[in-house]
Amino acid sequence: MANLEQFSDYAKQNNLKLMTAESCTAGLVASLLGGLEGCAEWLEGGLVTYSPAEKCQLLGVNDGSIRRFGLTSEQVAQEMACGALKISSANFAIANTGVAGPESKDGIPPGTVCFAWSMSNGRSCECVSETQFFRGDREQVRKAAAAYAIDRAAYHHRRLAALIGGRDQRSAAAA
Repeated sequence: MANLEQFSDYAKQNNLKLMTAESCTAGLVASLLGGLEGCAEWLEGGLVTYSPAEKCQLLGVNDGSIRRFGLTSEQVAQEMACGALKISSANFAIANTGVAGPESKDGIPPGTVCFAWSMSNGRSCECVSETQFFRGDREQVRKAAAAYAIDRAAYHHRRLAALIGGRDQRSAAAA
């Protein structure tokens, strides 16, 4: 299970304002984080968007991306994460979309989950994403996916901060 206290400390130390955009975990990431004392310092909120229409309407996911890549895709997870930043005051987002099971969906086996972590510097949204496979029943997949999203958040935040920081430094030098 996710090391929640460790992530909470990281979020405070790095002035994170976190938003979640969840599909297959149905708010479990936000719920786990929301159970921590003091989470109001860094947890802005979360959205659960199961349907393609809600992903498009609430998060600005491009319908063409859904048609081209499918609901369970890193592209859609990235658009969900960046969309969560656009509609909130958050500076970091965690998103997921996948097939928790028990049945395959659109040829994608149960347990397949696509994740994205995004960060904004106020001008642009940068994203990293990955796909993982979890074994177990529907509830086990959801719990494992939520824990994974949290466990990888600090790592991906550091990666994104370095990427954005390097780009900002290059832009300032060119000006």
